[in-house]
Amino acid sequence: MKALHEMGVAELGRALGSREVSSAEVTKHLLARVASHQHLGAWLSVDGDNAIAQAQAADQRRAAGASGPLLGVPLAHKDIFVTSVLPTTAGSKMLEGYMSPFDATVVRKLADAGTVTLGKLNCDEFAMGSSNENSAFGPVRNPWDPSRVPGGSSGGSAASVAARLVPATTGTDTGGSIRQPASFSGITGIKPTYGVCSRYGMIAFASSLDQAGPLARSAEDCAILLSAMSGFDERDSTSANRPPQDFHAAMRRPREGASAARPLEGLRIGLPREFFPAALASDVDSAVRASLRELEKLGATLVDVSLPRTELSIPVYYIIAPAEASSNLSRFDGVRFGHRAKRHGDLLDMYKKTRAEGFGPEVKRRIMIGTYVLSHGYYDAYYLQAQKLRRMIADDFQRCFLSCDVIAGPVAPTVAWKIGGKGDDPVATYLADIFTLPASLAGLPGMSLPAGFGEGGMPVGLQLIGNYFDEATLLQAAHAFQQATDWHTHAPAGI
Repeated sequence: MKALHEMGVAELGRALGSREVSSAEVTKHLLARVASHQHLGAWLSVDGDNAIAQAQAADQRRAAGASGPLLGVPLAHKDIFVTSVLPTTAGSKMLEGYMSPFDATVVRKLADAGTVTLGKLNCDEFAMGSSNENSAFGPVRNPWDPSRVPGGSSGGSAASVAARLVPATTGTDTGGSIRQPASFSGITGIKPTYGVCSRYGMIAFASSLDQAGPLARSAEDCAILLSAMSGFDERDSTSANRPPQDFHAAMRRPREGASAARPLEGLRIGLPREFFPAALASDVDSAVRASLRELEKLGATLVDVSLPRTELSIPVYYIIAPAEASSNLSRFDGVRFGHRAKRHGDLLDMYKKTRAEGFGPEVKRRIMIGTYVLSHGYYDAYYLQAQKLRRMIADDFQRCFLSCDVIAGPVAPTVAWKIGGKGDDPVATYLADIFTLPASLAGLPGMSLPAGFGEGGMPVGLQLIGNYFDEATLLQAAHAFQQATDWHTHAPAGI
């Protein structure tokens, strides 16, 4: 049997089901690994006693005849999901020590499936960032090279899976914050269609973009988790009113006309020319194109398509997202919950000092941008125009899907950069999101899967984007690719 920390979600579920190992054993083993890898900065809170109690309860349920692919499987949550047992900070001093009176829907659904929560994971403050350097509690380090970023904003989630501290984690994706850290950290992550997973209890950054999703070792693991996480929630007005789906079963369903040697027979994969610009790093380009050739061997057909407004996705996103952030973060005023300045004069002075002390530089920057574009005289010129372009970006995707089933390309223009490498130029960090932003603006499902290695031995991710509510096709293609390759099984040296 593999070492316990080397097992993914599916493997662990099978081992627990056959009684080869107990949840309590796995939980204690992983808690010890978390304690020995604090140098990565990935964990903000751990509750070992509660985790062991949950594991023992899961073992008792199995002993009584209960079953399930996630029963007794340990995981951890991005600290953007509120939890009633563990503190929730959103990576900000504004919420340091905050205890929620309830659990986020995603957290509750996974708990109902029998998972064991080990703790909460570091993230960019209020999920604003692409490197996990914006957390008030310090940066997260990439397990492949601790001098580099793990990606963001779900950096703690990605680093923890890559370092084999936990088989899976939750994350959120607003403009690429599941896919980009999955790519930088050499793991698999999926952002489902907007509305598939409830946003209730997920601290809002940009409400029309935020979406929860899993990060894990493989597409199969992600499918198991997504099946449990998804579903309609009447408490979330943006939740898609659709029946529950078994993504794992859909992923394993053979395609019509496919064979064991060519499981992707008939699948049309679109390659937008805008996703392969001259500025794309050669190491990323080589790894992605090699992966595309592998998909062709598996029966897929490559089709040239175009997403002509790809470059416009950056200005569109960085108008819409800060505008929504400006509105959402107005609730952090020192009155109802969170940080309050100790020394202040009148009420207005308290507001000013509380927000000045509680928010970090990147959050302040985005609030100021958002407030500006929503202000009188600028709403029509900036925000309204951005929303019109957003609709046009979504229309571009629908034209592509007339001639293809899935769109493929790189996740990011380069591999992970050095910590502090872009600290003086936030716009350079924004530009690194160019390939993930279009799908987010359109509300489409997208995923990243390990596709090789580039400069410095750092992971490269292949991005797959599907049509609305067609996560099954994405997972099917990713699973077939991972059955034929072993990139997703590689672990950082010394881990």
